[in-house]
Amino acid sequence: MKVGNSTKTWYLYVVHCCDNTLYTGVTTDLKRRVNEHNTSSRGSRYTRTRRPVKLVYWKIFENRSNAQKAEYKFKQLTRKQKNEIINKNIHFS
Repeated sequence: MKVGNSTKTWYLYVVHCCDNTLYTGVTTDLKRRVNEHNTSSRGSRYTRTRRPVKLVYWKIFENRSNAQKAEYKFKQLTRKQKNEIINKNIHFS
């Protein structure tokens, strides 16, 4: 999705895998990326063996750098903290 003068919208996203684990990443196209995780070799190595995955959380960022910083912070959280954010749909930054 493009916004303004060729500026891309970036998303931090979390998918729930069939083995009850979570995978976190960043993308500019949520629908395409979740589809890749579920159906193609372009999905991450981690999710390819844990299909199907379901999108459970996402947050919009104005650039890749901010999305990746948020991804790093999210990955540092405990499973309990991650689930609280997902379940309450808290906008993590």
